[in-house]
Amino acid sequence: MTMHRFKNIVIAALVAAGTLTGAAAAVHASTLDSVLKVGEDKNKSARQSQAKIDRLADETRDLLSDYKTVTKQIDGLKVYNARLQRQIDNQTVRIGEIDSSIDQVTVISRQMTPLAIRMIDGLESFVELDVPFHLEERNQRIAFLRSNLDRSDVSIAEKFRQVLEAYKIENEYGRKIDAYKGSIEIDGVERDVNFLRVGRISFLYQTTDTEMSGAWDQASRSWVPLSRGEYRNAIMKGLRIARKEASIDLMNLPVAAPEAN
Repeated sequence: MTMHRFKNIVIAALVAAGTLTGAAAAVHASTLDSVLKVGEDKNKSARQSQAKIDRLADETRDLLSDYKTVTKQIDGLKVYNARLQRQIDNQTVRIGEIDSSIDQVTVISRQMTPLAIRMIDGLESFVELDVPFHLEERNQRIAFLRSNLDRSDVSIAEKFRQVLEAYKIENEYGRKIDAYKGSIEIDGVERDVNFLRVGRISFLYQTTDTEMSGAWDQASRSWVPLSRGEYRNAIMKGLRIARKEASIDLMNLPVAAPEAN
């Protein structure tokens, strides 16, 4: 009887011990799950934090790149603005000079008109005293200049330019050889002739039949007949050269001797 009771007690003890062991195992398993969950939550939080850090790093790099780009643009604008400022300063100085010139325009205009008139008078006197070549053309040019002086639709600058152009043309006459047709009175008879001009040093004529020739004597302001045999061929040669029908060559032509001072 006693043995049987002992066995029951042992069995009860074993059952109780098993129950305690199972409870302890259950508690241990629950603790492990909690620890694992905490670790997983930390890893998830760490991944989220790292993603946020990476995003912020990318944004920081983009901002730094934009900052460097803007800084370069600012530096370029500073250089550009400095150059523009120098140009503006130069233009300001130029505007001051122009304003000063504008203030003098009225005075200059009043002075240019009398000067142009004196220059036209001088040109007319020069043509009257000069070798009488192209007289009609030259006198028409002078008449044109005089008529322009009274025109209100032509500026004084243009009038003065035309006078200077006329002086330039007269100057060119002294450096060129020229041939043209005309007529003169020879022994009371009007004859058609070919004129040959070599600058202002020699002015000659030859009738169209080449039988008569003459040279202008500036001292007596008259035509002087030339020997047919001496100058006939030379004048014909000069006419061909002036018309560009022959190449330039030496010519034996009468030239007035220089006057002693």
